[in-house]
Amino acid sequence: MTIAEDRVQDTPVTALEPATAATPAGPNRRRWERPALLALLVATGVLYIWGLGKSGWANAYYSAAAQAGSQSWKAMFFGSFDSSNFITVDKTPASLWAMSLSARIFGVNSWSILVPQALEGVAAVGLLYAAVRRWFGPAAGLLAGGVMALTPVAVLMFRFNNPDALLVLLLVAGAYAVTRAVEQGKTKWLLLAGGLVGFAYLAKMLQALLVVPAFGLVYLIAAPVGFWKRIWQLLAALGAMIAGAGWWIAIVSLWPASSRPYIGGSQSNSILELTLGYNGFGRLTGDEVGSVGGGGGGNGGMWGSTGLTRLFDGEIGGQVAWLLPAALIFLVGGLALSARAARTSRMRAGLILWGGWLLVTAGTFSFMAGIFHAYYTVALAPAIGALIGIGAVSLWQHRAHIVARSILAVALAITAVWSSVLLGRSADFVPWLRTSVVVVGVLAAAALLALPWLRWRRVATVVAVASIATGLAGPAAYALDTAATAHTGSIPTAGPSVQGSGFGGGRMGGGGQRGGFGNGGMQAPPNMGTQNGATQPGNGQNGFPGTGTRSDGGGRMGGGGGAGGLLSASTPNSDLVKLLRTDADQYAWAGAAVGSQNAAGYQLGSGEPVMSLGGFNGSDPSISLADFQQLVEQKKVHYFLGSSGFGGMSNGGSNSAQQIASWVAENFTAQTVGGTTVYDLIR
Repeated sequence: MTIAEDRVQDTPVTALEPATAATPAGPNRRRWERPALLALLVATGVLYIWGLGKSGWANAYYSAAAQAGSQSWKAMFFGSFDSSNFITVDKTPASLWAMSLSARIFGVNSWSILVPQALEGVAAVGLLYAAVRRWFGPAAGLLAGGVMALTPVAVLMFRFNNPDALLVLLLVAGAYAVTRAVEQGKTKWLLLAGGLVGFAYLAKMLQALLVVPAFGLVYLIAAPVGFWKRIWQLLAALGAMIAGAGWWIAIVSLWPASSRPYIGGSQSNSILELTLGYNGFGRLTGDEVGSVGGGGGGNGGMWGSTGLTRLFDGEIGGQVAWLLPAALIFLVGGLALSARAARTSRMRAGLILWGGWLLVTAGTFSFMAGIFHAYYTVALAPAIGALIGIGAVSLWQHRAHIVARSILAVALAITAVWSSVLLGRSADFVPWLRTSVVVVGVLAAAALLALPWLRWRRVATVVAVASIATGLAGPAAYALDTAATAHTGSIPTAGPSVQGSGFGGGRMGGGGQRGGFGNGGMQAPPNMGTQNGATQPGNGQNGFPGTGTRSDGGGRMGGGGGAGGLLSASTPNSDLVKLLRTDADQYAWAGAAVGSQNAAGYQLGSGEPVMSLGGFNGSDPSISLADFQQLVEQKKVHYFLGSSGFGGMSNGGSNSAQQIASWVAENFTAQTVGGTTVYDLIR
C-alpha cells in the first residue's frame, strides 16, 4: 500500500473530520482553525509563564550575565559575566541579548530574565504548527504543537534561562523556512534557513548544526527545481549560515584581546578554541580541557552511560521520551508507505526533514562521551511533535486500510505501555494514571483495528480522543508538575524525582527546588575546598556542592547561605550585600571569587560587578597571579570572597585561580560576614 500523495499534498484532512480541500493559508481556513491555534498558544503561554517568579534567578550564571548586559552594552555584546568585562560566559551570547534588553527595560528581576524564554517557547510552538500545517493540515499542526508544548523538558527549558530556549526557536524557524523553500524551490527561503541556523550557533554553538544534514538532504531530494540549481542554492545557504554566525565570530577574533573580556571556557582566550574544543568536539569525545572531569566514555562515567538506550534511561526518559517510540514508528512506517511516491513527495519530504532532525540529534546525544545533561534533549521536542502530528493524521486519513490502522494501533499500544513504565519510575506520582493509560490505550488500539466493524457513528471520534489522551496524559502530568516547581542551579530536570536517575537527576535541597546531583550520580569528592589555606570537606559552602541525601532519592546541593559551588549560586545576606556596596563605585570589581556560580550570587545580590576567577569551572587561565596582584596594587578589586577548590578537579585546566586564592589567604586577614569568609584587599 502507498499513501496517496495527491491527498496528502493537496487535500490534508483533520483527524476528526471528513476530508475537505484546504489551502496552506488565507481565507479558506476552516472556522475552527484560528480559535484552536489561539487556544494552543494561550494555553502554552499560561503553562510557561504562570508562577514563573518562584524560580528566582534560575541559573544564576546566566542571570548575572544578563544583569551585566543591562548595565553595559559592551558586556551585552560579548556576553560578559560582569559589567566590568573581565570574562565572558562559556557560550556565545545571543540568548543573553534578549534577557539583557528585557532587564534594561524592566529592571533586573526574575520575571524580566525568565519571561523572554517563555515567549520564545510560545513562538516556537506557533512556528512548529505553521510548518507542519502547510503540508499536512491544521490538525497535524495542532497535534505537533501540542506535543511539543507538553514535552516536560520543553516546559522546563522555556521556564528557565539557559540558551536552549532560543536555540530551539531559531531551529524551528529554520525548519519552517526550509519547508517554504522546498515548496517552490525559492532561494530566498533557503538563504533565510541558513541565516537562522547560523544565528542559532550564536545561541549554543555547534549544537545548532545538528539539523543541517536534515535541512540539506530534504531540499536536495524534494525541491521542485533542477539538480544543479539545488546544489548552488544549498551552497548559497551554507554561505548564509556562515555569515549568520561569522559576523560575531570575526569581530571577537579581530578585537584586541587587551580591550575585551577573556573568552570563558577556553584555555587560550579564543572563541574558535571554545567552539571546537570545550563546546565542540570535546563534547563528543569527552576530552574537554578545563571541564570538571573526564567524559563518560564507553558505558559509564561522570556524564552517564552512552548507547542506544541512553534517551530511555531513568534520568532522561521522563524528560522527552514519552512519544519517542511512536515518532520512530511513524517515521519508519511513513517512509515505507511513501517509498514509491514522486521525488517531490511532501509526505516523504516532511518525514526526511523532521526524521533527520530527530535521528541525528538523538544519535549525537546518545553517544556523546563528554558533558551531557538531560535538558539538552529539549532540541528533540519539535521533531518528535512534528512526526507525531504528521504520522497520526496522515495514517488516520487512511484508516480504512488495514496497514494504516495497524501502524496506528501498534504505536498507540507501545506508547501506553511505555508511559506506564515511565510513570512507574516515580511510584508516588499520580499512581492511578499508570494503570489508566494502559487500559485506555490498549482498548483504543483494539478499537482502531476493529474500526470497519464498529458501526456506532461516533466511534471514530471516541477512538481518536482516547488515543490522543493516552499519548499526552503522561507528559502532561510531568509538564504540570514541572511548571508547579521552582527550578534553580545549573542542571535542572523536569518532572518528579526519579529513583536511580543519574548525574543531574535529583532535587535540590530546600523548597523542593530541582537540579544538581541525582541519586546514583557523581558525588562531591571528600575533600574539595580550601579555607584559610587548609583543605576542608566539600559541604556546599566551600565551592563544591554538598553530598547530603534526601529521602526522595535526590541529591542535596548544599546549605542556604554563604559561598556557592560549581552548580549552585552563593546566597549573600544583607550584611555581605551592604559590605560589597560600600564605596563600590571606586573599584572596577566590588569583589572576586573562584568560579562563576560563587561570583553570581554576590553580583546579583549586590548589583555590583564581581570578578569570576577561572570562569565557570574555576579552571580557565583568565588571569595570572601576577596580573591579579597588579590589580590589587591598583586598587581595582575590593574584596576576595570565600575560597574554592573545585578548579583543581578540572581536566587539564589552569590552577591560576587556586594560586590566587592561596595567595590571598596567606597575605590578607580573613573575616566572616554573613557566613562567608571575606578578605579586604585594600590595605
